[in-house]
Amino acid sequence: MMEGAIEKVLLTEEEIKKRVNELAKEIEKDFPQGDLILIGVLKGSVIFVSDLMRALNLKVTMDFMAVSSYGMSSETSGIVRILKDLDFDIEGRDVIIVEDIIDTGTTLKYLYEYLKARHPRTLKICCLLDKPDRRRVNIEGDYVGFKIPDAFVVGYGLDYAEMFRNLPYIGILKEDIYKK
Repeated sequence: MMEGAIEKVLLTEEEIKKRVNELAKEIEKDFPQGDLILIGVLKGSVIFVSDLMRALNLKVTMDFMAVSSYGMSSETSGIVRILKDLDFDIEGRDVIIVEDIIDTGTTLKYLYEYLKARHPRTLKICCLLDKPDRRRVNIEGDYVGFKIPDAFVVGYGLDYAEMFRNLPYIGILKEDIYKK
């Protein structure tokens, strides 16, 4: 059922794993002292943040936030809601927001400003996927896995209507699935 919904595999499991390890090395170079807080943005980043955390050879803790601007739609509403806030104080800490994809940037820009107001020592963005053709606001990732074309992608944590997150690769979803 799920395989038949995929138009094309965009990034294989092996390509993703290799790039996650490379991103970990970039982060280790920038934060050799460690003691990082990774903030995974639920739900899409769960697999990515888990793999990234395991690839880091640093002292690292993890927290999660849940934010929404999509709901069950394939298009952002532009209104960002925080559904789950942090459990830990980030003031004076080195923080990396870990996001699955930067699309329009609306949600991530809001989240970045929201966390910046809590006065972390540093605040960086690590995203697995960057879709620059869809950007509506000025925000970029500090650590970017892959730049991708404007296509509806699923897998490796990314979903459509809560489905397809469990695919081990990132694929382009057939248009007839999400245009129903």
